[in-house]
Amino acid sequence: MITFFVSIALLIAGYIFYASFVEKVFGIDNNKQTPAYENPGDSDYAPLSWWKGSLIQLLNIAGLGPIFGALLGALYGPVAFIWIVIGCIFAGAVHDYFSGMLSLRHNGAQYPTLVGKYLGKPMQVGINIVSICLMILVAAAFIAGPAQLIAELSPLSFGAAIAIIFVYFFLASVLPVNRIIGKIYPILGGILIFMAVSIAGALVFSGQSIPNLTFSNLHPENLPLWPLLMVTISCGAISGFHSTQSPIIARTMKKESEGRKIFFGTMIAEGIIALIWAAAGMTFFGGTDGLGTALANGGPAGAVNDISISLLGGLGGILAILGVIILPITTGDTALRSSRMMLAELLSRFFHTKGKIALMLLTIPVVIPTIFLSLIDYTFLWRYVGWTNQLVATVMLWTACMYLLKSGKFHWICGIPAMFMTAVVCTYIFYAPEGLAMPYQPSMLIGGGLTLLVLAWYIKQIVVTRKRLAHEDKIARAS
Repeated sequence: MITFFVSIALLIAGYIFYASFVEKVFGIDNNKQTPAYENPGDSDYAPLSWWKGSLIQLLNIAGLGPIFGALLGALYGPVAFIWIVIGCIFAGAVHDYFSGMLSLRHNGAQYPTLVGKYLGKPMQVGINIVSICLMILVAAAFIAGPAQLIAELSPLSFGAAIAIIFVYFFLASVLPVNRIIGKIYPILGGILIFMAVSIAGALVFSGQSIPNLTFSNLHPENLPLWPLLMVTISCGAISGFHSTQSPIIARTMKKESEGRKIFFGTMIAEGIIALIWAAAGMTFFGGTDGLGTALANGGPAGAVNDISISLLGGLGGILAILGVIILPITTGDTALRSSRMMLAELLSRFFHTKGKIALMLLTIPVVIPTIFLSLIDYTFLWRYVGWTNQLVATVMLWTACMYLLKSGKFHWICGIPAMFMTAVVCTYIFYAPEGLAMPYQPSMLIGGGLTLLVLAWYIKQIVVTRKRLAHEDKIARAS
């Protein structure tokens, strides 16, 4: 149990100290007018208080991610705590902060636009396609489960539940951000926090002993920690999906100093939620073998239901139902909103993308494939989401790194986690069943080789940029 409390303390300390350092490196300026005030009348821009923005951001980036992913990651044992703490502070929170603050500095620009500015247009084209596909897959994945549960608990059929969810999705995607998202989501974000805190309290006072740290791999199927754990637990450590959501809130901020609370602080909160559910999974089922059996029989949703009802009684049952139905739906609708915003930026050079009619027309191309995927067995597609998600995170970290490097700032705070995640995605795609399914050792060698190539590129960028900055400084002094 000591490891659990120390982990929470480290996450809080990460916000207090490391967030302050990251903020200083970025260099905030509260005198700059934010996009929320620069774009009056635009449905995606509206000033919101920081606490509303934080709760909305938490709901957008979290959903069931830090619950389901943490339960699956808990199969590896208490070593999962290490990844959640280190990944959240030094990778995930930094990733979220820069994805939000760079969007803020570029008039609420979407993630692919930022990639194009700092990594080049060819990279922007590729990441635009990857990001929109990721959003559609996430939305589809977070529809089928809630629809099935609604059909089981009500007279509605599965198809009718799908239709109702999509009507809501369409409205949430096209209405001004302060209509539905700004009013309802802070409440739902509060429910997510209350659910996690309640589980943590019940777990601590249940008399069961939360496992302490061990570096052993306790996975029932003996799957390797590297790089599978880093893809299994994404929400709660680092997730590329967050970089697609941060621009939504960047367009509602009143001043730059709110970024530390909204982006960095919210990621730390998600890390604590993931930590709680990982601990619950390891403890409640009596170890990783028991957790593996529970996941095999009822899946993550069944495990959440068992834990919630057993620890919290009737209240837990209500919270479990709210979590399994509402949280994925609220993640799905903002995923579609993000994909619509990305599509608007992509097509803005060719078509007029402002106004209510344009909003509806831009929403249709992302809604139709989402409906199709939600009605078929798309398991083979969903398996690619984990790797795609971490690929998006890696590219965002490199984008932030190049911004800092070109600005003459301390780029290592993004460069080091970017290199780490590069090694993860380069190795995973060769080893994983949804990738090339190669043996482990060759996958490690190829992934390591590709990582070294990226490191060589990084070093070259450092050398070239330093020469450029020195030359510019020399010219400035001479003038």
